[in-house]
Formats: sequence, C-alpha cells, structure tokens
Amino acid sequence: MKLAKLPDRTPVKMNVVLAPSLAKRLREYADFYAETYGSREEVAELIPFILEAFLEGDADFRRAKRIAAADSASS
Repeated sequence: MKLAKLPDRTPVKMNVVLAPSLAKRLREYADFYAETYGSREEVAELIPFILEAFLEGDADFRRAKRIAAADSASS
C-alpha cells in the first residue's frame, strides 16, 4: 500500500463533490486501508493524505517546483 498509516490528528470537515465512479473507488480504497492496517478510516479522513501522497509522488510537479525555486533564488 502506497499510503502510510495515518498519524493521530484532529478531524477536519470537508465538503467535496465527486463523480460516482470516483466516490466508489475511494470507498474501495478505504476498505483496502482497513484490511491493510486493521482500522477503519472514513474516506474524508483519507483524502488529504491521498492527495499529499499523490503530489509527493508526482516527479514532474516536484521538478517544476525545484525549477521555480531555483529561478526565484537567482532573481
């Protein structure tokens, strides 16, 4: 599983509109998370960590951030 076990945290309420197919996949991912770690987490609790993992895993995004930071430092 790519997503590590979630740390202790204070819950934050989020509202988001999803396509039915994405909502289904997120529920399936939450089921997989529960099977993997033995604790059930609500989809809304997983979403910020899924997004963080996605952004950290996007090599093109990281490269663009590095280039932008280098450009800012040289200006």
